[in-house]
Amino acid sequence: MKTCCTACWCPCITFGRIAEIADKGSTSCGASGALYTVILFITGFPCLYSCFYRSRLRKQYNLEGGGCGDCMRHFWCETCALTQEYRELKNRGFDMSIGWHANVEKNPGMAVKTAAWLPEY
Repeated sequence: MKTCCTACWCPCITFGRIAEIADKGSTSCGASGALYTVILFITGFPCLYSCFYRSRLRKQYNLEGGGCGDCMRHFWCETCALTQEYRELKNRGFDMSIGWHANVEKNPGMAVKTAAWLPEY
């Protein structure tokens, strides 16, 4: 219930936390949340940004679904989509309130488990 309320009343926090974990700490919660808020105020459609993170999580964790459905879920019910993503990461062992780097310090094996999903350069 707490996650759903946060996603409803302050989605920038929920999204920022999701993005930091999905980006493996390369983008901070604050930066992602701020960009989400700017997009919200300029376009009124933060789903233009957030739906790509849903797709990213699907690829990183080999989850079913995807395609146009990800963007439509965010478009029609941003709160529900953010809540689902947040819970998925929580269920995978992340403490969403402490961010990527603290999660890795707390559980070093977490970085190893997710390293296979890093893009190659």
